Amino acid sequence: MDSLGPRIKELRLEANLNKAALARRVGVSDVTISYWESGAIKQIGHERLVALAQALGCPLSRLIESEERGRASPLYLRRLPPAPWQDPGARAIELPFELVPSQRWEGECYLLTPAPGEPFDFLDQGDLVAIAPTEVFRQPGLYLVELAGAQCVRRVSQGPTGELQFERQTSDEITPYTPDCRLLGKLVARWQANPL
Repeated sequence: MDSLGPRIKELRLEANLNKAALARRVGVSDVTISYWESGAIKQIGHERLVALAQALGCPLSRLIESEERGRASPLYLRRLPPAPWQDPGARAIELPFELVPSQRWEGECYLLTPAPGEPFDFLDQGDLVAIAPTEVFRQPGLYLVELAGAQCVRRVSQGPTGELQFERQTSDEITPYTPDCRLLGKLVARWQANPL
């Protein structure tokens, strides 16, 4: 964790936060943020690290692990745009075709999980999903959709004349395509969090 200080600063700047704003979100003083960034304070408690990651809008693993490791970690899925894979630090995952043969999908995939306190249809807190970015409808299924300026998950299908139709988890009502709707990505796999 030698590079934690510079990583905090880098993530703070990516999040467009000054030290005072970050300090308020974490519940510490801006002097403490300065000490963390300079490396004067090298050990930060777990509770503060979790608060810091949430305030910076990044997974805890991105905050504490060296970027050189090259491993992808889950990105937080939030209701407000942009899509998580638009973060410059986002890393795609290798999703073997054998895991999702029915999806017939090739291309980039990202591992996502709902951010704390951000509800999504078809997903529970702690679930992991592999999402392939696309703005093109390729097959029926679950898609990450931007609808009226908010990101949501909808079951997407085509009507008899080829128009896209959107369905929520809690309703049988089908919503037709509107100009304020945009496909962002196809959910190609989901792993549910269940106690072991």
